[in-house]
Amino acid sequence: MVRNMIVVIDYGMGNVGSVKNALDFLGVDSTLSRKEEDLRRASHIILPGVGAFNDGMNNLKNFGLIPVLKEEVLKKKKPMLGICLGLQLLAEKGEEGGDHEGLGIIKGTVRRFRVDSKRFRIPHIGWNDVSPVGDNILFNGISSTIFYFVHSFFLEPTNKDVIAATCSYGEEFTAAIREKNIFGTQFHPEKSQKSGLALLKNFINYA
Repeated sequence: MVRNMIVVIDYGMGNVGSVKNALDFLGVDSTLSRKEEDLRRASHIILPGVGAFNDGMNNLKNFGLIPVLKEEVLKKKKPMLGICLGLQLLAEKGEEGGDHEGLGIIKGTVRRFRVDSKRFRIPHIGWNDVSPVGDNILFNGISSTIFYFVHSFFLEPTNKDVIAATCSYGEEFTAAIREKNIFGTQFHPEKSQKSGLALLKNFINYA
């Protein structure tokens, strides 16, 4: 395994280029890939994504990525970061467009916001303050916890202990999770300027 060789999974769901550009800016060795051998060589894995839950799962299946992803993350305990849709796909189930099976890595369901649509527009788009929960390495040294969101759904985990940060938009929702070597953010660190870059660096420094 190559130290700090980050693989950004390219599974056809958009936004992967922005994540790669952020890692390039940090001077981090990374590659966009959907190759099994690259995931096996990786030190860290990032699953980004923008789009529909079922489309994301279908693409992961069609590219044959699910078995190797679970092996590297669950058995070999490689650090993984899910971003936006990538976080949602970690769940057992997503409710977008009907019930769809997720990766089942994190127990819980991805559901739509239940808010007053006259007061809170959906999708939730823009900058919002995030409240870290407990001592989480993702937010180490980050003084401004304002991050950029674009989403209509979010993960509601079965075990609330995995919640690493919350945010409020008509209702409180999960903004970040952490379970052992598995991390996730509903916001986009790659689009969140200085604070987002610092969060990515914290993830990369986790071994």
